[in-house]
Amino acid sequence: MGAEHRSLGPVRELSRRPRASRGREPPLTVQHLNQLLLVCSLVLLVAVAAVRISSRSGLPSLLVYLGIGVLMGQDGIGDVRFDNAELTQVIGYAALVVILAEGGLGTKWKEVRPVLASASVLALVGVGVSVGITAAGAHYLVGLEWRQALIIGAVVSSTDAAAVFSVLRRIPLPARVTGTLEAESGFNDAPVVILVVAFSTAGPVAHWYVLVGEIALELAIGAAMGLAVGWLGSWGLRHVALPASGLYPIAVMAIAVTAYAAGALAHGSGFLAVYLAAMVLGNARLPHWPATRGFAEGLGWIAQIGMFVLLGLLVTPHELGDDVWPALIIGLALTMVARPLSVIISLAPFRVPWGEQILMSWAGLRGAVPIILATIPMVNGVDTSHRIFNIVFVLVVVYTLVQGPTLPWLARKLRLGDEQDAADLGIESAPLERLRGHLLSVSIPKGSRMHGVEVNELRLPAGAAVTLVVRDGKSFVPLPTTELRRGDELLVVATDPVRDATERRLRAVARGGKLASWLGTNGTTGAGTGSGAR
Repeated sequence: MGAEHRSLGPVRELSRRPRASRGREPPLTVQHLNQLLLVCSLVLLVAVAAVRISSRSGLPSLLVYLGIGVLMGQDGIGDVRFDNAELTQVIGYAALVVILAEGGLGTKWKEVRPVLASASVLALVGVGVSVGITAAGAHYLVGLEWRQALIIGAVVSSTDAAAVFSVLRRIPLPARVTGTLEAESGFNDAPVVILVVAFSTAGPVAHWYVLVGEIALELAIGAAMGLAVGWLGSWGLRHVALPASGLYPIAVMAIAVTAYAAGALAHGSGFLAVYLAAMVLGNARLPHWPATRGFAEGLGWIAQIGMFVLLGLLVTPHELGDDVWPALIIGLALTMVARPLSVIISLAPFRVPWGEQILMSWAGLRGAVPIILATIPMVNGVDTSHRIFNIVFVLVVVYTLVQGPTLPWLARKLRLGDEQDAADLGIESAPLERLRGHLLSVSIPKGSRMHGVEVNELRLPAGAAVTLVVRDGKSFVPLPTTELRRGDELLVVATDPVRDATERRLRAVARGGKLASWLGTNGTTGAGTGSGAR
């Protein structure tokens, strides 16, 4: 896997040129750089266009990106030879940090808080159950040695939120289901990484109780670092006015990456640290949040595309033939036995309905993380590590093809669609620093109970007012008696002291409709506690 065997697109010819007289490679010229940029930009454009295909077919986009990498590889039309597992692991870790940060920024605390305990148990106890059962299947059914079986069991026990929600994004599920799946996928990466590293290290594996203690310590350190960095970062961004709005997204991502680095350097879980820090930042009502969210989503897409294309390059398709059946058998044990049992055992104390447990069992999609983790034994020189990588690759691709398109169908059959969640308001805030105010952009979705409510019935706090309504592409200044409709977009101006109360009041009206005239700004029954009360 030396550098002399690596070749990347337009720089392939550069690697074949003779060395310079001083024993150094000739410098990369502007022409080679232009060619490389052209290839990268074309790959990005093809990947972006492929998202449309994946959205229509119901398949996670990761399969499309992996396919692009395979087509570019040595068995494809690109004939690019790439076998550097170390570089793949480094880039994969960096991409995973960005993906976890983007996922944490989009995690709603109000959805995660009620299911935090159940998601944590599922991410810890569930991983242990899944690793044990899957490893047993790999050992007794496929004949792998115990160390190899344990590595595969640990590698494939981490779920991928991006894969799950790319399939379920059009289905409004109950908050308990989405919150549990999202939190589990953010939490279970950390213990799985620790297990894979432990099983891939030369020498005997430590006693189980020592390993459990190490996992608990690293998770505790990572959680503490993530929460501390996230809180300090959100406090700083709220109290320090940056000179340009474009600096806020950069600062937010830098804080999230800082959490990862701080957690890792403190011998904790950097992955848990970055996810928790991003979740704190995402729920802190930071200035210029729409721009920050869009910036993070863009970086997340770039990270996914680059990572999956690189993983597709790393695999050698003609070597996969002997590992197809072992991958199918291990995947069957994982999907039909290990995942359901891990869900049932973990959620038993929480009395989760059977329908939701069935969906969570089938929604355990594997994506980027298992394939990245499969490079760890390759880097550590574990015997037959290439076979482990091939088995994991086939397993992820095949079972994503099976589970992905059937998830929406299963959700509908289980009648888990929740229209109330779909009717929630979309509110974005842009701060007006010099005016000490906020401009709220409010979208009234289909099914919202705000339909038919007059502007004066909103009962916004003193210091807040609806200044503009956009309806059917036309904008107008509303009167107090203007009746709001589904599909309207409102511009609400609020002074800084009543910004939060205004958003709470708007959401209360969206939930209660005209009956919310009897609710306070917190959306609770009674006279209310502010100027929003009757």
